Amino acid sequence: MAEIVKMPKLSDTMTEGVVSKWHKKVGDPVKTGDLLADIDTDKATMEFESFQDGVLLHIGVQEGKAAPVDSILAILGKAGEDISALLAATPTTQKAEPKEESKPTTEAAPLASSAPTTVTATASNDGRLKASPLAKKIAEDKGIDISKVKGSGDDGRIVKKDIENFKSTTSVTTANIGVESYTEEPISQMRKTIARRLAESKFTAPHFYLGIEVVMDKAMEAREAINKIADVKVSFNDIVIKAAAAALRKNPKINSSWLGEKIRYNQHINIGVAMAVEDGLLVPVVRFADNKSLSQISAEVKVYGQKAKDKKLQPSDWEGNTFTISNLGMFGIDEFTAIINPPDACILAVGGIKQTAIVKDGKIEIGNVMKLTLSCDHRVVDGATGAAFLQTLKAYLENPVTILA
Repeated sequence: MAEIVKMPKLSDTMTEGVVSKWHKKVGDPVKTGDLLADIDTDKATMEFESFQDGVLLHIGVQEGKAAPVDSILAILGKAGEDISALLAATPTTQKAEPKEESKPTTEAAPLASSAPTTVTATASNDGRLKASPLAKKIAEDKGIDISKVKGSGDDGRIVKKDIENFKSTTSVTTANIGVESYTEEPISQMRKTIARRLAESKFTAPHFYLGIEVVMDKAMEAREAINKIADVKVSFNDIVIKAAAAALRKNPKINSSWLGEKIRYNQHINIGVAMAVEDGLLVPVVRFADNKSLSQISAEVKVYGQKAKDKKLQPSDWEGNTFTISNLGMFGIDEFTAIINPPDACILAVGGIKQTAIVKDGKIEIGNVMKLTLSCDHRVVDGATGAAFLQTLKAYLENPVTILA
């Protein structure tokens, strides 16, 4: 008997999926464990395997199209089996392309003309051009003379697709030396989730920001010494992660979450590490970071970075953060503020290390300075609490040996 294969929920925040590729076509035999399709979620591209045997009788979502979780992805059954009743009982919910609505018109039929059929202007008896409002707007935006466009709608009415498919044969000589143009792309599932979650965070959590400068001279010396003997090369971001984990242990109120009717103070320290990928931003989690060595943290972050680049991160990789670090120093950014990553109460924005003049023991010297900005949810964290955390973090980074104490 034919069975429906539903669009799976492949992450905790997934509400719809996009089929990026089908590995089977209608009529193909399918066995349990066979790869059916690649599905784009809000986090990554996931491989979806069949959980049953049969023949692929119906594809409910075409490649490049989106459909809600639990809608019809496919139907498997016996070859030649009638699935019309099954489709009628459970209609597909694939999102269709928006269609232009044609408005009723009382305009008279177009005037007869002795002109050749290549003449494209279509007018009513009162001389008005017959075109939809949307077609007129697009033609205006593109600088197209709509009277030159042949209409394909009812009674020769010009519609959206006629403007989009129009190619002018008129020679134009103007003083313009450029052409206005743009491209539009569908919003990826990842970008939709980023927009929704960060908008919720920014407009729900009352953010405030605390900044501090850290002299990184000793941290630079420590990193150089470690990398001479370590199997895994340690980055400055790895040092920040380790120092932040140690500072969170000393300042546990930062390692918290607002839950509406209560505040959760996490006793474990799981640090999310923001990573830029082609479609947006992913935040894999270094779990129990305070109990890991620099080398362990470095190796783990490198694995996450490659998996993020390859779109191979799994839900277990990005869930469970209690604090987040976002570092744009490698992109030449000196200082910035970050939006809190729910459910965390705080996020640390890390800038680049820059040589500058500093005062040391009453004398002006050249030092290597890094700026940190802590974004705090004021419902959970007060200014003095955030400041104490930054002071602890600064002390660890300016004297990295103390992290090991």
